[in-house]
Amino acid sequence: MAQAPQTLDALAVRTWCGLALRALGRAREEIDAINVYPVADGDTGTNLYLTLESAVTAVEAVFAGYGTGTAEPSLADAVRAMAHGALIGARGNSGTILAQLLRGMAQELADDSPPERDGTAGTGGAGLRRALRRAADSAREAVAHPVEGTVLTVASAAAEAAEGAEGDCRAVARAAYEGALDALAATPGQLTVLRRAGVVDAGGRGLVAVLGALVEACTGEAVRETLHAAEAATDAHARVAGVPGGAGAGPWVRAEAAAQEDAHTGTAGSSPAACADATGTGGPAFEVIYLLEAEDAAVARLRARLDALGDSLVVVGGDGLWNVHVHVDDAGAAVEAGVEAGRPHRIRITHFGVGDVHTGGEQPPRERAQRAVVAVVPGEGLAGLYTEAGATAVLARPGEPPASGELVQAVRRAHAREVVLLPNDAELRHTAAAAAEQARAEGIRVALIPTRSAVQGIAALAVHEPGRRFDEDVVQMTSAAGATRYAEVAVAEHRSWTTAGICQAGDVLGLIDGDVAVIGPDVAATAVTVLDRMLQAGGELVTLVVGDEAPESVADRLEARVRESYLAVDTVVYRGGRQGALLLIGVE
Repeated sequence: MAQAPQTLDALAVRTWCGLALRALGRAREEIDAINVYPVADGDTGTNLYLTLESAVTAVEAVFAGYGTGTAEPSLADAVRAMAHGALIGARGNSGTILAQLLRGMAQELADDSPPERDGTAGTGGAGLRRALRRAADSAREAVAHPVEGTVLTVASAAAEAAEGAEGDCRAVARAAYEGALDALAATPGQLTVLRRAGVVDAGGRGLVAVLGALVEACTGEAVRETLHAAEAATDAHARVAGVPGGAGAGPWVRAEAAAQEDAHTGTAGSSPAACADATGTGGPAFEVIYLLEAEDAAVARLRARLDALGDSLVVVGGDGLWNVHVHVDDAGAAVEAGVEAGRPHRIRITHFGVGDVHTGGEQPPRERAQRAVVAVVPGEGLAGLYTEAGATAVLARPGEPPASGELVQAVRRAHAREVVLLPNDAELRHTAAAAAEQARAEGIRVALIPTRSAVQGIAALAVHEPGRRFDEDVVQMTSAAGATRYAEVAVAEHRSWTTAGICQAGDVLGLIDGDVAVIGPDVAATAVTVLDRMLQAGGELVTLVVGDEAPESVADRLEARVRESYLAVDTVVYRGGRQGALLLIGVE
């Protein structure tokens, strides 16, 4: 066996990130299954995985920049990339907190001259101890209202155990891992919702996997993927309560034992109000996440405003770039607050399903719907439109398409026996197909309609009838989407060859059915030309989806053009928000 590193250097960070991603990949479904707090939406494992995947991509990019030569990135280069990647890719409450944990570690490890720095190329035990402490403290500070029995508790316990360890990185990492295991085992005793569900905290379980990967990166030896401390604690608790709950019940979920304990203590069947902890049983309808470019003072004001709007507020980052996460009823107000503070982008709005509640008491299991529609949409405006029409919307940020895991999670969240999946982008066809295949393996009947634009998705959704036979409904939706020609107007980012000739950076491009058909200097004029070409083949309805960056007058000009030149054609206009393209056009 190769000599294990005694210091944490850039290569060890790279190894750690890769091992942690694999560990979360193995545990993702298990973590999703025990996700009951703060929202029982079953996505903590997926969110942690996607967050760390972004960190791994950033670290690999740093190493790739050094090529195949003998030079390697410094520890500071590696940890800064790790933290930045996690920050821009953070998903959900758990992923946002993980991003801050990694950022806290990076801030300490990247410091050029901290006291008692041991090692030049990397850091030793003392440096790792400080990094774990800073990680735990910074994550706790990022959460508006910290709650014990969560990943924050596990992180603090890991840091405390590390501070009591002597030796190099190997000893410190092992101590942190063991401390995290013990803290995770105790989480059901700290949060009522965990105890009643018979599970440990999902976010804390994910952190244990990440710390286990750190042990392997430092020692070269894999940790046993078992919660021996939790098993012992649960067994002892079961013996005291006089209920079954031994090792055979599994280390993470002891639902049967918890239910029998409730019967033993007389709490079974209590009302949600009686069983609720401080979080309450209800909760806001939307999860809002965005990156924000803003100054520190503006972020302080933003925290106060978002705290008044909703809950589960986590704001992480610094140095002008922040990741904002909050649960609210008014998603628009949360985004507007970001606009007032600075420049929000990569905005992601998720509507919680009926059964995705902010837990705190017993909730009856939600019965599956017969049919649902899941759609990828390019802007928050369309996300609201699709949601109002009854679809589960997955917001695709410009330049950041959703992964198949996100689509699978959306299909699960729709909680239906039959799901119609609308990718609304030709580039997402293979991603959507992979998601559909995975969902089918879970027993969900999924039909993939290969929509290439959100306007085709609107047409499909308009004829959707849940009461029809599934196959018939899919045929009708597919027919409506296929009968809708689509176009978009965008600005060229660089000089390139197109099917309409050579365009320069800054030129306005009109794309019809995916191909560049018009190159012009003016947005409105180019849009009129595109619309005329589309209507030459006939049409009854024009759909316009206007992005935030489009000129205010463009929709009025196009509506006037239709009224003047195409008397039998109707026009409908939607606001798409930050959707990438300036304008989307559909002709049915």
